[in-house]
Order: sequence, then C-alpha cells, then structure tokens
Amino acid sequence: MRERDGAPYYVIERETGSGVGPFLLGALVGAGVALLFAPRSGEETQRDIKERAIKLRDAAEERVREAQDQIEERLELARAELMERVEAVREAVDSGREAAHEAREELEEKIERSKAAYRAGVDAVRDAAEGQGEAKEEAAED
Repeated sequence: MRERDGAPYYVIERETGSGVGPFLLGALVGAGVALLFAPRSGEETQRDIKERAIKLRDAAEERVREAQDQIEERLELARAELMERVEAVREAVDSGREAAHEAREELEEKIERSKAAYRAGVDAVRDAAEGQGEAKEEAAED
C-alpha cells in the first residue's frame, strides 16, 4: 500500500494467464455471496446451491474439455512437424548414400581406365623395345 496525497491507494497486478483455478474460485465466491444475501427459505437455498453447483461443474468440465482439445491439437501439430523433419533427414541420408555410390562407381571406372592406359603404355614400350632389339639383331647379321 502506498500513500498518495495523504490517501492510501492499492496497486493490483494481474498475471496474463487464465486458468480453471481462478475461474472456480470466482464462481465459488460469487455463489457464496449470492447465498448470503438472498432472502430465501432453506429448501430454496439448497435447490439454488445444487443448481449452481451443477452449472459450475458443467462449466469446469467444458473448460477441461477445451484444454484437452487444445493440448491434443498442439501435440498433433508437433507430431506432424516431427514426422516432416524425420522424413527430410531420411531423404537427405538417402541422397547422400546415392551420391556416394555414384562417386564410387565413377572413381572405379576412372581407376580401370587408368590401369588400362598404363597396361597399354607398358605393352607399347615392350613392343617398341622388342622391335629395336630385332632391328639390332638384323643389323648385326648384315
């Protein structure tokens, strides 16, 4: 409590959230105040209390159902988003595997071409060397 110009004043802060608890508390306080100030007989008061309790219960059940629906909806959305992300990761892994397989096949082909070129070069040198050797023998015989 603070004083302003000699008169006290109160600052009331409210939280931004709402819930079933404050709703039920307000309903109970309202029902109690209404019963205290209502000029009725005991039977009428009991009937009124019963009717209000039923209304209060129905309202609380409705709020709980709404909360459950919201939670289920959020869970379903989160599940769908998770499944999308899992599928995206799965596709990325599959693409990576396919790219690695293609790269390996390409590398193996290049290695085979290099080996064939090497063998052809060796054979060509051997043939050339044999050809020179024969030419020298023929020159030596002449």
